[in-house]
Amino acid sequence: MLEHGGRLRKAAQEYGIAEEAWLDLSSGLAPWPFPLPTIPMRAWARLPETDDGLEQAACAYYGASEVLPVAGSQAAIQLLPRLRRAGKVGVLSPCYAEHAEAWRRSGYRVREVLEQEVDFFLDSLDVLVVVNPNNPTGLSLTPERLLDWHGRLAQRGGWLVVDEAFMDNTPDLSLARHADQVGLIVLRSFGKFFGLAGVRLGFVLAERHLLKLLAEQVGPWAVSGPTRILGQACLRDVAGHTRQRLRSEAASQRLVGVLERHGFKPQGGCALFQWLITAEAERLYQFMAQRGILLRLFVHNSSLRFGLPADDAESMRLEQALLAYRKEYP
Repeated sequence: MLEHGGRLRKAAQEYGIAEEAWLDLSSGLAPWPFPLPTIPMRAWARLPETDDGLEQAACAYYGASEVLPVAGSQAAIQLLPRLRRAGKVGVLSPCYAEHAEAWRRSGYRVREVLEQEVDFFLDSLDVLVVVNPNNPTGLSLTPERLLDWHGRLAQRGGWLVVDEAFMDNTPDLSLARHADQVGLIVLRSFGKFFGLAGVRLGFVLAERHLLKLLAEQVGPWAVSGPTRILGQACLRDVAGHTRQRLRSEAASQRLVGVLERHGFKPQGGCALFQWLITAEAERLYQFMAQRGILLRLFVHNSSLRFGLPADDAESMRLEQALLAYRKEYP
């Protein structure tokens, strides 16, 4: 199993700090969960049905013609390799590590490529995987560039897989409305923007035939009845979408300011996190953890991802810890 953010219980045990005393900035989740709707007893008592309106709500929210609900986009990441024969897969890196891992485990030859290398390698690939905006770098690619890559791949029966887990704040940059094209697969995460990662809900956007094949791999009742009701309520909350976008964008910029005031200029980020490359990454991670602030450490490139503080009090706590760090390590 690969390491991920959000392992708060492990950190609490390691550092001897109670879970409720932590400020968890290790996951790129909106720290303001959407309100939960009332879940009727029938949703718990009966098997879920697929004609309850969830797919229609998702199509309207994403601007897509077809969607397949899954138990988190991670489920689709692991299942997509089953739908092709072995071949060569490019993964625009660094990015969410589960993508390369899933294709490798299924026997594909995987090449991790940098943004500037994609055009050189593209014609030798069967599949290209892109996270947009990227996690953890925050790199955002234009729809035009991605559609050009898709066109080159599709001519040879190839796929472009675009993971849009952090796209909700910039829907105009999404490829969702193009996902009915053969060879284009868009993954959307529910939990990050809506602040409800524990719900385990995601969507695959693609042309109908591919979604049918993927549905056979997913199997029946992949998304629970209560989750389907909750998902619909959140996807249809237009006022809530606007509020979430505004406050996450403001919080992200406030986070940039906090970091820069203490000599840490982020190299990338988006509305739900900021990314910092620094030779001090491991030391800063440990220093913060000893004070009950959990960050996401990437050892291989000495970087840290900072999630959003939810309010002024959390921002002040982070600022005070950074001030203490600078006093000890000027």
